[in-house]
Amino acid sequence: MFGADRNKKLDIGRFGGKTTIIAQDAEFKGDLFFSGALQVDGRVIGNVEATGGLVRISEHGFVEGIIRAPSVLINGEVTGDVHASEHLELDAKARISGDLYYRFMEMVMGAQISGNLHYLDAALPVTPALQVDERNGSEE
Repeated sequence: MFGADRNKKLDIGRFGGKTTIIAQDAEFKGDLFFSGALQVDGRVIGNVEATGGLVRISEHGFVEGIIRAPSVLINGEVTGDVHASEHLELDAKARISGDLYYRFMEMVMGAQISGNLHYLDAALPVTPALQVDERNGSEE
């Protein structure tokens, strides 16, 4: 009952033709911007941002950077904040060092978080990234 609904939401197969995979022995350094799905089986050193879609960090995957996506499924290691504007799922082998921002979250026994949880109220708009005015260094 619950598993069937969960798989519908976070099924990477629904992004056919728009899925990027970082293989287990691969390492990517830099920021990733995409629409569709990303599966990280290897290492990503940089920020990951999806305008629409899913980010999945597998059991062997590692991301060092900020993750921003509508849906995020983590079963590996993340060092950095995670912003899931729609759905966040933490499986049993998830290890996160950073704050989690989520609208809906599922967490399986065994997942570990070293950071704070921030619920995103559906009535409030998702806050954009903080921008600094380079002319005078003030925050906008």
